[in-house]
Amino acid sequence: MQKIDEIIQGFLRDLNCDIVLNMSKSIKTGKKLRSKLILSISGENEESYKLCAIIELIHLASLLHDDIVDDAKLRRGARSVNSEFGTKNALMLGDIFYSKAFSELVGFGKKISQLIADSVSKLAIGELMDIELSKNFNADKSLYLDMIYNKTAVLIEASARSAAILASLDDLSFREYGKNLGLAFQMIDDILDISSDEKTLGKAAMSDFKEGKSTLPYIYLYEALDDKNILLDFFKKDLNDIEKKSLLDEFNKHGILEKSKKEALSYGNKALKAIEKYNNKKLNDIIENMINRSF
Repeated sequence: MQKIDEIIQGFLRDLNCDIVLNMSKSIKTGKKLRSKLILSISGENEESYKLCAIIELIHLASLLHDDIVDDAKLRRGARSVNSEFGTKNALMLGDIFYSKAFSELVGFGKKISQLIADSVSKLAIGELMDIELSKNFNADKSLYLDMIYNKTAVLIEASARSAAILASLDDLSFREYGKNLGLAFQMIDDILDISSDEKTLGKAAMSDFKEGKSTLPYIYLYEALDDKNILLDFFKKDLNDIEKKSLLDEFNKHGILEKSKKEALSYGNKALKAIEKYNNKKLNDIIENMINRSF
């Protein structure tokens, strides 16, 4: 992963802008799921490393814009760029990351370039869908699935498919793997927002609901409750510890988190089924680690 960070820093130094380098230093690059996926499919070589760096730069750009939309103060336990440097600077830094990533992407040829570019368009659409759904409580699971596919899964899907093209493998099988991995990944994120704590998450627990996000566990809880107002009265509210415990008790009472995790696991199994003929242990381990993670 250090090699990928070095390539990203090289991309940014090419821009010859100290402001960009200074702001970039404050960003934690995270788990690099997409890079691990690419390297597990196409192997470790200079071309794969460069593709990883491009994808990570795109992902970082999307997070910068996401934090602006959510007015997030923290990202992975540290101050967000918009909190530390201001919204305008964070917005422009995201645009710079996107632009630089696309300028490097053209070297990979038309098919991969189009795949990644299309995924970024859908990613932005996913963000718009998320904003729209956040206006009111959303109890429609199909709308939630459409939104997380675009906002999260589509870039993971494109990463897997592009890596398969580099390795001359069946890219459609790996598209299915990436899509289902991405859906499962977001579902686990949504569960952890409820079940984990601020120290582990790097942000306040149950912050999704405060921001108006009706994620899968909340949709399932809404379906299970006779008195829907038990949940709706908390929507977009800054909950205190007593209110959070009350809500968590309802999740536990109705077995909602276990039900949600079971659904995430079903998507993980779909991902494994799509590429079972390759018997790739690294890709199997990615699914297992992603499902059983604590942050």
